[in-house]
Amino acid sequence: MAFVEAGRKVFVANRNELAVGLGKKVEIEGRELALFMQEDGSVRILDNKCPHKGGPLSEGIVSGNYVYCPLHDWKICMKTGSAQGGDQGNVACFTVEVEGDDIYVFI
Repeated sequence: MAFVEAGRKVFVANRNELAVGLGKKVEIEGRELALFMQEDGSVRILDNKCPHKGGPLSEGIVSGNYVYCPLHDWKICMKTGSAQGGDQGNVACFTVEVEGDDIYVFI
């Protein structure tokens, strides 16, 4: 698992900017992040680079707790950041806090 430990709390988006099944790219302090709203209303935030060739995960296809890289279809678990199947590698996952409709990341 590649969780980034809690750091500074930074506002990243409002809940109404996200849709289930679609990613959203945001840039925080020069770092691209991919935000995903889950079917249960929770939010996952990952680095926006696939561990394979750096594909933009925010543009990937979402299925349950997984996002598929749009470049080479690598399957990444949004809970752990780990590549699935025979692929190897990790994407950093960030701690998320939701206050009302405001979404924060600890970075």
